[in-house]
Parts: sequence; structure tokens; C-alpha cells
Amino acid sequence: MGQQKLIMNKKQKRTIIDYAYITAGSAVTALSIALFTNPAQIAPGGVSGIGTLLYHTLGIDVGLSIFILSLPIFILGIKLFGKMYGVKSLVGTLLLSFFTSMWCQIFGYNGILDYSKDMSLWLSCLYGGVLAGFGIGLVMKSGSNTGGTDILALIISRYAHISPGTSLMIVDALIIIASAFIFNIESALYAIVVVFITSVVIDKVVLSMGTGYAKTVYIISSRTEEIGKFIINEMDRSGTVISARGLYTDEDRPMLMTVVPNQSISKLTRTIHELDDKAFLIIQDTHHVLGEGFTPIEKIVAEGHNDVTQS
Repeated sequence: MGQQKLIMNKKQKRTIIDYAYITAGSAVTALSIALFTNPAQIAPGGVSGIGTLLYHTLGIDVGLSIFILSLPIFILGIKLFGKMYGVKSLVGTLLLSFFTSMWCQIFGYNGILDYSKDMSLWLSCLYGGVLAGFGIGLVMKSGSNTGGTDILALIISRYAHISPGTSLMIVDALIIIASAFIFNIESALYAIVVVFITSVVIDKVVLSMGTGYAKTVYIISSRTEEIGKFIINEMDRSGTVISARGLYTDEDRPMLMTVVPNQSISKLTRTIHELDDKAFLIIQDTHHVLGEGFTPIEKIVAEGHNDVTQS
């Protein structure tokens, strides 16, 4: 009972920390939209990018657009993926919408830079990308997201049999291309710069250990069975149990190996720590993952790729 109570306390503490990450991350991400990308007419993908296009063409508040666009996508995600997208993702969506509208009301829709100066656009790219990456990274550290095109990308990935990263890139690319027609080609090129900066900062915030497509995790624990059930039931992933022997103890014990997407690694490591704070983990960058739940093998064969790189 004592250990069970300790686990519950850890979970409650973790839940509070998670929502703190979501709140802070949503506020920072919204700040990047309100102060930099939207005033500069830069639409770097995502629902915020669509919101920027709608604001400058129809005058609709960016935060309101984020809410209107994200909600049906979120509901569709719930129907298709079930508990994979729970209350935390909904909270992230609502907070991003709320904070974006709030910052726009406080600072105005023209931002804080003078866009008659060319350097202001580059400053918007730099600070908009850094703030967005830092904010999204904080949200992802909670095991959540801000909804919108993240979920849409997973839906496309599921039915088009391409990786989530590729489908997200396609969705964002379409939004950026649209911005080239609505604004100009320079705006689209600036948007690409923002996307690059954002992705680099996200990797630093979430992992600070590389930028692989996924993570291979080796787990040695006295509670391998419970960890395995969590991976299967809560993360919708699988793994392999490998027989291992301790070099020092000379004792046989199982080692669990699993592969999870980057955005899920925080959730996995946190849960393992809650179940067994003495667990031993090895986490490696994995740049190509072939098979169910990732890139289909037949797609790689059809495209003629012969090399699979894994760090």
C-alpha cells in the first residue's frame, strides 16, 4: 500500500508539472504568433499559419481561427485514435487559442517591430522561430501537443501509409505554398526559415540529445511486466523482451526494447521512473524505423532505398 501511495503521489505531482508545461508552452508559442509571425505576414504551417492567412485576408482574429480550426480536427483525432488524444491535448489547443487572442489584444495586431525596415522580417523569423520552438517543446515535454495539424498529420499518416513526420511536412508545405500566393514568395521563404528554427529549438528543449526521427529504448527493471503493459495499452506501441545477464551480479533478468516517436519519449521515461525509480535505461537516436506504426517496409523497397541508418 505504501508503494502504491508513493506512485499515486508521484503521478499527481507529475500531472501538475505537465499542466504547468502546457500552460507555459502555450503562452510562449502564442507570443511568437502575436508578436512576430502574424504581424510579419509569415505563415509557417500549422493552424496558426492558417490563422495568419485568415487574419490578413478576412480579418478574423488569429486565436479564434486556431480554436475553430483545431476543435473539429481534435474531435476527429479522438474518434480515430481514442484515448491517445485526451484532455491534455484539448487543454493545449484551448490555451494556445486563448493566449494568442490575449497577446494580440495586449500588444495589438501589428506586433512590436517596425516592418518598414527589412531587418524586422529577419528578427521576426529568428525570435518567432525560437519562441515557437521553445513553447512547443515545453508542451511536448508534458507528452501533449497543441492539436491542429499535428493530429491531421497523424490521420494522413494512418491512411496514406507514410511517416507522421512526412505527413506533417506535407501539410505545413501546403500552408506555406498558400502563403506565397496570398502574400508573396518572400513571405513563404521566410516561413521556411521559421519552420527550420522552430524544429531545431524543439529538439533542444524536448530531448537535448539529438534529432533522430524516433528513440530506441532499452529498459532493465524489476517491473518489466508493468512497463510493458503501459507501452502496449497507453502508448499503443509494442516491444521485445530480451534475455540478459548482469555482468556484476551474474543474474538473469529480462531487458525490454521498444521504439517510440520523439514526442513520446518524455511520457515513457516519466512513467518508468514512477513505476521503478531504480530502472536502468539506454536511449538512442533512431533515424529510420520500418514496420507497423512507422514507415512501411514496402514503401522503402518500392523507392529503392537500400540503406537504413540507425545510431
